Formats: sequence, structure tokens, C-alpha cells
Amino acid sequence: MTIARTFAASLLAGVPVFAPGFAAAADRVETEKVAVSVETLANGLEHPWAVEVMPDGAYLVTERPGRMRIVREGKLSDPIGGVPDVRARGQGGLMDVALAPDFATSRTIYFTASTANRRGSGTEAFSATLAADGSRLENVKPIFTMDQFTGGSIQYGARIAIARDGSLFISIGDRGDRDRSQDWKDDAGSIVHINADGSIPADNPFKNGGKALPEIWSKGHRNPQGITFDTADGKLYTVEHGARGGDEINVIEPGKNYGWPIISYGRNYSGTKIGEGTAKKGLEQPLHYWDPSIAPGALAIYRGKMFPEWDGNFLVAALKFELLSRMQRDDSGAFVAEEQIFEGDYGRIRDIVIAPDGALLMVTDEADGALLRVSRADRQNG
Repeated sequence: MTIARTFAASLLAGVPVFAPGFAAAADRVETEKVAVSVETLANGLEHPWAVEVMPDGAYLVTERPGRMRIVREGKLSDPIGGVPDVRARGQGGLMDVALAPDFATSRTIYFTASTANRRGSGTEAFSATLAADGSRLENVKPIFTMDQFTGGSIQYGARIAIARDGSLFISIGDRGDRDRSQDWKDDAGSIVHINADGSIPADNPFKNGGKALPEIWSKGHRNPQGITFDTADGKLYTVEHGARGGDEINVIEPGKNYGWPIISYGRNYSGTKIGEGTAKKGLEQPLHYWDPSIAPGALAIYRGKMFPEWDGNFLVAALKFELLSRMQRDDSGAFVAEEQIFEGDYGRIRDIVIAPDGALLMVTDEADGALLRVSRADRQNG
């Protein structure tokens, strides 16, 4: 992979820059199948965690310390008012954001954060209305709060995927206490499924309680920070952090147990074995695992028009090696090839989403983080 760098003088550290057409020229990156152009839409963001494209083409971005901003027509807004207090320590803070399917008329958004009470911290999800001028959030309401807040500031999960019916799937990490992932009366280490108002959907496998909390859809997860639907088959997929090795891609089905920490393809950071091995009856196998870990930050499945060569590919944002992993599947759905793009070039890639025009949008989880747009590069002369 080769990169032609043409940064403009305005890319000095700490100086916000905006694009396209407003500031720095783009990088040209040669990938295996297509050349891409990487533009900086904004920088000077403090640990941005998520991005969404608004109907007018503006970008809604979260920053982990507790700010939400809009990038519109080359300008970075002041922080949006009305964002609730978050516990911005360690891996926690303001995290994912998603637009309601009817956002164009309702202005409804959903977002996740780590919040605190006297027992510690945990993952919480909110709904809110973004004011017409984008200046503040109104009608902010908690719609999900994990049942047990505890100490520590790691492994919150916190990604949102919206189903076709408007209900929400939210990933919850084990909060650094692995045994919680096998406690079906604990939200930690699970995928939860709620309606947009926080109520329990009728199709939840444990909607009447009993074995598990009614909001739980699946269990046995460590720290799933990517969750998305494939628009082609309607299936729900996650990507989640392992320990030392053992990052996983899973297809999520109701009531299933994905094994952490009974089974894992990783090891403890000390090098010792985790659990009972890599497989056990009644526990689900991952579709793919990485060893060594790439520390996945988000997941998108490409179904856009800009890169037909990538149709159906899984795109995984990676923090550890600062790259985007492009995963190819065969007709059976098995992963058969991986291309690692941008390694070390832009920093820790936290989020990856597909824009309406088929371009990729990424944010880099850095103290001086950036919002990047990846599009098809023009052909070079000669």
C-alpha cells in the first residue's frame, strides 16, 4: 500500500481543518482492489467516538469527554447543549450516537454514555430531540440503564444498532469482571434489545423474566464495541475485544451464549489459559477471530455504491494497529481473506460508518482526533 501525502499548511497541530474543498488536499491510498482518497473533514476533536450522517449532509460527532458537535459546510459547531453528565474516565464517557429512522421529521437521536452513581459506573442509553438549529438536545430521557453499576472504568461496550422496526440493540461489556458475562441476571457481557421508548420488545427470548433479565438478547460477550445489521440478509453481527488474542466476529441470535469466559481463543495477559479451551457444547463459535488482537472499535458491512469491489465485505475499525480491516467472505459466508488498510497512518480508528453516497467515514480516537472521509480516488494520468 502506498500513500501520496499532500497535507496543507493548515494541518498544524491544534488548528481545526475542514473539507472537502475547505482545507487540506487528500491522501491517495492504493488498496488491493481500488485506490481511495482520504480527506480530513475536521480535526482538533478530543477522543471522538462515533459519527453519524445527518439528512442535510452534516455530520454529528461525539467526543468521549462529554461533548457532541456538528460538522456542517466546513465548520465545526460549538458543543451541543443539553448533553447529560457522563463519567469520562478510562474507557468511559460519551460514546455512540445513532439517528432514529424518522430523524428527518422527528429529530430524535439515541446515544450511549458511561454514567455514575454511588456504586460506581455503568452503561446507559438515552433518547433526545436535536433542536432544529442543532444547538442543543431537548427531551433527554434515559431509555436503558444497566442493572449493576460497579467500580473500574473499562469495557462498557456501548454500541447501538437500530433494527428495521426501530428497536435498539445495545452492546454491553463485562466491565472488567468476566464472570458477570455468564450471569443471566446481570446486563454485563450481553447484547440487550429494547424498544425506542425503553420497553421490552415482544420477541425478546426472556421477555417474561425467568432465566434472564427481560432485556437480554444474548450473553457471553467480553467487550463488543461493534454491532451492525447486514442490510442484505438482516442478520445482526458484532465484533468484540478479546483479551490477549481472541477478538471475535459473531452473528448474534436470540438466547445464545457466546462463551466468554468459559471459552476463548485468547489468553490472559499473563499468558495463562482462559476458561476451558476454545469450544464447549452449547456455546457459540465465532465466525472469525484474531490472534494477535487488533482491538476492534466498530463494525460496518459494506453495501454501498461507491466501492462495488467491496460489496458484502466486513469493515472493522482497529485501535491497536491503527488500521481498517477489510474482511472478505465466500458464498457460504466464511471469511476467506483480510486486507489491512491505513496501518499506522491516521491513529486509532474508533468508528467506521457507510455514508449515503457509499463513502466511508472514520473517527480517530486521539487527543487531537479527526473525522475522515474515504472515497474513490480519481484515476491518475499516465
